[in-house]
Amino acid sequence: MRTLLTFCYFFLFILTVSCGDKAAKKESQEVTEEVKQEDNKSNEASEKVILFFGNSLTAGMGLDPNEAFPAVIQQRLDSLDMPYTVVNAGLSGETTAAGKNRINWVLNQKVDIFVLELGANDGLRGIPLEETRSNLQTIIDKVLAKNPETKIVLAGMQIPPNMGQEYTTGFRKIFPELADKNNAALIPFLLEGVAGIPTLNQADGIHPTVEGQKIVAYKNVWPVLEPFLN
Repeated sequence: MRTLLTFCYFFLFILTVSCGDKAAKKESQEVTEEVKQEDNKSNEASEKVILFFGNSLTAGMGLDPNEAFPAVIQQRLDSLDMPYTVVNAGLSGETTAAGKNRINWVLNQKVDIFVLELGANDGLRGIPLEETRSNLQTIIDKVLAKNPETKIVLAGMQIPPNMGQEYTTGFRKIFPELADKNNAALIPFLLEGVAGIPTLNQADGIHPTVEGQKIVAYKNVWPVLEPFLN
């Protein structure tokens, strides 16, 4: 009988310790999961968004999306371990009017830096300069209305003289004038060092090759973007 009681006490002791260990493990797992969730929330909060809003030049027409200049910028950010996520909101054929109509949908997410690359298709179609200017201003206004703290970067553009010297000159002036008016950073000419160079452009002579995209990213976009990142 004494042996049986001893066995029962020993069994109860083992069961109690076992249950205690399981409870402790469960509690430890719950705490660990909570810490992971908090870390994820912290990372999400610290992650900032750079949104490139443009046409086929931004979209990387004719190339893999990972070869377009916004993706090249993301690669540079990752290599420097900077907490930024690049969003490529480029759409081939986009005009400033179409961009004005699309911008509200794009702004459903928080944007810290907004890079506006539109206007080239307006110029190639001979759209009145004041219409292009007004549409770009409306896009900027909508971005700042959504978040006044968003930094604006305006990508300057130039077009061939097909539309006449007056139109070409007036078109080129739109971008620095808007940048000055809105206290925005300016990329003087997005395709500087690439436009007109056959080896850096695809067969259409308009859209950069992979190498051309790298020049756009590293030499034209990055120097203007970098000051905002620090």
